[in-house]
Order: sequence, then structure tokens, then C-alpha cells
Amino acid sequence: MPDGKKNPMLSSHLWIIYLLSIVLLVVIWYFQWVLGLIMTLLLGASFFYSIRTERTLQDEAEQYISTLSYRIKRVGEEALLEMPFGIILYNEDYTIEWANPYMNQFADDSLVGSSLQQLSEDLIPMIKENKDSIWFHLEGYEFQTTVKKQERLLYLFDRTKQAELQQLYHDDQTVLAFIFLDNYEEITQNMDDTSKSQLNSRVTEVLNKWSTSYGLYLKRTSQERFLAVGTKDILQKLEKVKFDILDAVRELSGEQNNPVTLSIGVGQGDVDLPTLGELAQSSLDLALGRGGDQVAIKDDSGKVRFYGGKTNPMEKRTRVRARVISHALKELVRASDNVIIMGHKSPDMDSLGAAIGILNIAKANDVEGYIVFDPDDVDTGVYRLVDAIKEEESVWQHFIEPGEAESITGNRSLVVVVDTHKPSMVASESLLHQTEYKVVIDHHRRGEEFIDNPTLVYMEPYASSTAELVTELLEYQPKKLKLKMLEATALLAGIIVDTKSFTLRTGSRTFDAASYLRAKGADTVLVQQFLKEDLDLYIERSKLIERADVYRDHIAISKADEGTAYGPVLIAQAADTLLTMSGINASFVISERKDGRIGISARSLGEVNVQVIMEKMNGGGHLTNAATQIEDTTIDDAEKLLKDILEEYYEGREAE
Repeated sequence: MPDGKKNPMLSSHLWIIYLLSIVLLVVIWYFQWVLGLIMTLLLGASFFYSIRTERTLQDEAEQYISTLSYRIKRVGEEALLEMPFGIILYNEDYTIEWANPYMNQFADDSLVGSSLQQLSEDLIPMIKENKDSIWFHLEGYEFQTTVKKQERLLYLFDRTKQAELQQLYHDDQTVLAFIFLDNYEEITQNMDDTSKSQLNSRVTEVLNKWSTSYGLYLKRTSQERFLAVGTKDILQKLEKVKFDILDAVRELSGEQNNPVTLSIGVGQGDVDLPTLGELAQSSLDLALGRGGDQVAIKDDSGKVRFYGGKTNPMEKRTRVRARVISHALKELVRASDNVIIMGHKSPDMDSLGAAIGILNIAKANDVEGYIVFDPDDVDTGVYRLVDAIKEEESVWQHFIEPGEAESITGNRSLVVVVDTHKPSMVASESLLHQTEYKVVIDHHRRGEEFIDNPTLVYMEPYASSTAELVTELLEYQPKKLKLKMLEATALLAGIIVDTKSFTLRTGSRTFDAASYLRAKGADTVLVQQFLKEDLDLYIERSKLIERADVYRDHIAISKADEGTAYGPVLIAQAADTLLTMSGINASFVISERKDGRIGISARSLGEVNVQVIMEKMNGGGHLTNAATQIEDTTIDDAEKLLKDILEEYYEGREAE
């Protein structure tokens, strides 16, 4: 140690003691020199001993500090080199300048001189984003990297075990599923006990084999309902095979000539079991609302995934549900101050006809009813019907504009939505928030967007039209109900338009409803008058058809001229016409709309599920009849997106 930095021989407190001792010694010498001499000798000996002791202690301390410093330096060097985690220094160009021996296991020779990109392609971009912690995968290891950007230093901690535990926790999360035999009651009502037992056995056998092969716990809770419990890992395996159990059950029922189909509602997420059960039930309701024969999976964030839905929903054979819904609707109408009825924007024949039918239900129960109607949002396809209604004062007086509807809608008003279930598509969305009592009557397959907290829902995707559903409800209303000829004709027009004159989605109950309306005075000639089209529109539609190209040998895609806007009815008619062409199984017509969006109308004969395709473009509809409207895009971009989705759709089918 340098002399300038050496500690003094004696501590300050000892110097003070010796100074005081010298003062006392002088006094003693003055009075008694002999005693002073003796004390001087003793003080000298004490001073010598103190200096020697202090020097010994200093030497020992210096030796201890020197030894400790050496040990700390040695341990620090060894720790730096032998740490069980990686340490990397890099330069401004993100080139590795030094790495501890721990990192040598990831290089044949040395990492020094290599780019950080050699460890992970995401490492440099994430460092540039000023992220303090980065996760990346390297040769079977999962590393959590702490970044010291100013020092250009990385600490790499092996978190492989933690990642494995996280993955195990993720894979082992509980998943609940409700499995429902869509039409079990209908197909077994005329069976004898033996046939019913055989059907139950075969369905149960198929489901048990399926659950055992995937490790699911399966329990039958009723004749038509099963409970399945599994894990997220099992769910991922089921999604990879696109829930092939749907096809297995459908093939089984085909052998027995009983069209049994399954609907499965799945709930998943990091939530408690009661919430998981609610998610599963909500998913099942969604799958059934879309027509059944499909799987709906909902997680705790509300996102929904669908599988299946390859078949048209089978028509129900009983009227029990119609009677129950009609009675419930009657009670709701009687308990309300007034009934506000609205369909979707740009109403069509089905929407207007169904609204007029609900208006008659309100009248039959002596409650004031009003139909929300925007005169500025009338499509050319219904203007003849609207003109006829205007001439019928007793009916027209119940048509009100959205602004007037808002002023008369109160807490005890009943809002009935027909021919749609999406709040964004209703004539006046604000009305939905002005009352607690809402009824939804629709024949479309249920989508993710749905009106909040409806009091009553009557959705039957098997039905040809909403007008058909409303007509059945009318049959169970009080007998004093008397439909006017025009009102019955409007309902019949809705059925005829949606079934393409009884050729598509037409069941026995469709003809029953038409027969009822005909008996009430519906005029089929007047329907044809309503459905007549202008020559100019016919020519415009022909231009769209002329522009069609065949894609994948059997899909017709027509793209309108850029800058030319067409109404939704016209492009729907063009899609219908294209479907009648030889060799065409599906058709898509794309055009600009007057509101600035791009509209796509899709049709198929059943082999192509256009509903699934349109849902991927934020639309919806039926398996054979769907549409969408896209914002902030062009016709060319919409066509490219459609073709990409079609390619994905066909690749998925080929993979199956």
C-alpha cells in the first residue's frame, strides 16, 4: 500500500489520551520528580506497546483485505465464465463481441463475430423496439432475454421448463361441450320402441368410440343431449380433423334412412366451470340457431369458430314451437303500451310482408302497432308494394319514420325485429336501447352479431322466409283477426320472392302457409304485378351477367364496372340468374353500392356453402343464399379477397 495512503500509527483517541497523560506527567514532575520519573518510564513503555499493537492490527487488516480482494476477483471471474445463463456483449451493428462459455453450446466454434440474427431473426427488431424482455426459441430451448440497450448487453435465461409447464397448463385447460341431436324428437316420434332403441344404440356407439379415441369423457344426459369433458389439447386435435364426428353420424343415419345430425357447443378459456358451462350453452344455441349440423366454439373473449354446417337445415314436422311462440308473443303484445315493428335496412318483400303480419297480431290483441319505414331507403324491388300500401289508408297510417318511432317508444313498448337479428342492420338501431322488451323473428342462420338481451327469439333457419314464420304465428292468434287482401298478398309475396317461386328452401309448411294466405284472400296475380321489373333494370342485370367469368370450372363470378353502383336486389337477381346456367354450382356478383360500400351477393345449389364464405367477409346468410357489404375497399380488392377465401375453402375441403 503506498505511504501516502497509510493509516496513522495511532488512532486519534489514543493521541488525545497520551496528550492528557503528558500534561499530568508535567504536573507530577513539578511536585514529585521521583514519581514523575517512574511515571515517565511507564508512559513510554505504554506508548511503545500501543504503536506496536496498532501496526500489527493494520498489517493483519491489510492482509485480510488483500486476500479477500483476490478471492472476490477470482470468484467474479469464475462466476462470469461459469454462470448457468448466457451473457452477450454486442456492438452498434448488432455483432457479437463477447459471449460467456455458456453460449458456446449453440455454436460450433464461437459466437464472437456473428450477428445476433444467428440466434433469432426476431431479436434485432425487438431490441430496436426498445423491449426490455424478449422471448425466443433456439435449438430446442426457450430463452427469456433481458436487454440492457445502453450497455449493449444481453442476459439469456433458460426458461424451457417454464415454457413446458405453461404449455402443459394451456393444453390441460378444461373444455366443456354440449352435444345435441338436432332433430331426434321429429325422427323418432313415429318409430316403434325397437327402432328407437336401435337408433339410440347406434348413435351412442359411434359417439362412445369417438370420445374414447380422443380421450373425452362423454355422458348422455337425456335422449337427445350429451355432455363431453375434455382438454384444450383434445380440442385442438378435434379442430385439426374439423370435427369429423359430424360426418360419421350423418353417414350412420343415412344407412338407417334417418337424417340425424349433431350440433356441438363448446366452451373454452381460463375461466371457472360455471362460466365455461355458460359458454358451451351459448355456443350450442348459436349452432342450433344457424341450422344445426355444425360445431360452434366460443372462448372467454367472445370469439366464435364454426365447423360443419354442410347440410341444409331439415324442416321441423311439428307446429308445437310455432304455437308456443305465438302464445308468448300474444302475452307480450297485450302487456305492452304499443308495438314497434321494424325489419332490415333497404327492406325487401319478406321484410315488409313479415312486418305487416306482426302489425296484424298487434291489432288482433287490441294494441297499437307501428311499422318503422324510411321512405328514403326503399329499394326498387318493393316500390310497387309500397305504392299499393299507400293507397290503403287503413294500413299506411301505421307506417312511421324512424324519428317519429323514437318519440313514441317507451320502457313499456315492445320492439319486434323481423327478417334480421343483427343490430347493425335494423331500420333504427337506437330503438333497441329505448325498451327492455324486444322480440326477434328471423329465418337466417344466426351469426356472431346478435341483438342484446331479447325477450323472445323465434329463429328457424329451416323456414323459407320470415313471412312463412309470421303466417304460422297468425294462425294461433285470436279468431277476430281478419287479414286484408293486400296484407295477405304482401305476406305471400315475401314467401314467393325468398323461395324463387317455391323452388328453393321450400318445405311442406311453406305450402301450408301459402294455402292459409290464399284462403285469406291473397292475390297471386297482384303478387306478379309487384314482382314485375322495369326494362332498364333487366338490361342492367343482363350487363352484370354478361361480365361473368367461370372460376374453378363451376363458380360464376361477375364484377361490375368500377364507378357503377347497383342495388342489392339487382345483384341478388343477377346471382340467381347465373345459378341457372349449365355447369354452375355457385355464383358471386360484386358491385359498388350507393352507400359507398362494396356489395357481394352469393348463391349456390348446396354443394358450396356460401354462408361460410360470406361470413369470412363479415357477411352471412344461408348455406345456399348469402351476402356481405365491405367498407373501405375496391371492387378489384374485393374480388381478390373472395378468390383467396374460395381457395382456402377448397383446400380445406380437399384436406378433409
